[in-house]
Amino acid sequence: MTDGKRRRGLTAASALLGGVMVLSACSGGGGEDTGSGGDSGKGTSQAQVDEAAAKKTSEAQIEITPKDGSNNASINNSAAVAVTKGTLTEVKMTTTDGTVVEGEISADKKSWKPSGQLERATTYKLAATAEDSEGRAAHENASFTTVSPTNSFIGTFTPDDGSTVGVGMPVSINFDKAISNKAEVQKGITVSTTSGQEVACHWFNANRMDCRPEDYWQENSTVTLKLALDGVEGAEGVYGVQQKTVNFKIGRNQVSIVDADTKQMKVTQNGKTVRTIPISAGSPENKTYEGKMVISEKFKETRMNGATVGFTDDDGEGEYDIKDVPHAMRLSTSGTFIHGNYWGAKSIFGSVNTSHGCVGLADVKGADDPNTPGSWFYDNSIVGDVVVVQNTGDKTIAPDNGLNGWNMDWAQWKAGSAV
Repeated sequence: MTDGKRRRGLTAASALLGGVMVLSACSGGGGEDTGSGGDSGKGTSQAQVDEAAAKKTSEAQIEITPKDGSNNASINNSAAVAVTKGTLTEVKMTTTDGTVVEGEISADKKSWKPSGQLERATTYKLAATAEDSEGRAAHENASFTTVSPTNSFIGTFTPDDGSTVGVGMPVSINFDKAISNKAEVQKGITVSTTSGQEVACHWFNANRMDCRPEDYWQENSTVTLKLALDGVEGAEGVYGVQQKTVNFKIGRNQVSIVDADTKQMKVTQNGKTVRTIPISAGSPENKTYEGKMVISEKFKETRMNGATVGFTDDDGEGEYDIKDVPHAMRLSTSGTFIHGNYWGAKSIFGSVNTSHGCVGLADVKGADDPNTPGSWFYDNSIVGDVVVVQNTGDKTIAPDNGLNGWNMDWAQWKAGSAV
């Protein structure tokens, strides 16, 4: 073979191999070569596929909050589902164990939310379906975990929503975790009153904050407590979860003045004495605290055991253990009560102080006689009423021993604010 023939043969072989390679690279093209090359055929095919897919895809856009995989999610504002360019047709929310969470799609079918507050430290799954105007379905799924008790805090507050209380009742909030970021937490709490009185809050410690006006609440006013603590960082890595509004009413103005010297109590309403009751206060060995005290609890009958407040005999048993004390009303956390007394001689009331520090009123066993002084005072008192104790010779009760912040002057009170 001459060199010329050899060259023509190699050229033909190269062309054939080239054709094979082109066919291999464009195996999806098919059909007759139009002269525009394999790349153009590929572009036309992909455009046709994309167009066909677009025609089948719903325009509805579903958004679930929080994002899939979120941790420390809010128990108040999580699990929201919203849709644009469509309407929701079904939303299903369950816990990991399959428990269904009740919820409701809005009237315009644009949103969904659960019917109640979520549980802490719980993983939830959400599956949402929507349709666009052409009836094409869109789906979205998400899973998230709510904030754990370890990483969250709550405040237990008093008084209760809807209650009617006396003029001395402060708003008292006790947090289940120590609060180091007091300013931010306090900013999330507002207390207002229809009387227009200025309200200030005071931190007694890292777990307790009370709020009150300079003077007693105005009678017949309404006080509103708003807790906007959801997501507020109270301490490093510890967040609030509460989002709540509480309203309570202030009743008539009742302040009772106990004089341990005269052994009489004057019950006043709106500044006028409505009854004077003989009492027996703490003995000289066990004086009653002095100061302004607020009734925080009422019990028609209760047990009082001296051992629980440090009054014990040599054998360690309580100096007293009375299982049916009538008409008892708490004045301090440490155990000061104003209560009925059926075991003492009637002659002690108004004449001698005999108690272990409580204020006693004549009463009967069983708390079933409405005509006794103890029963009358119980029936005519409400939580939040003020009892002022004077002339006992003891120290003034600590402001945080019960709901007794009134024993701190206004300047001191406001100095305890974090904002």
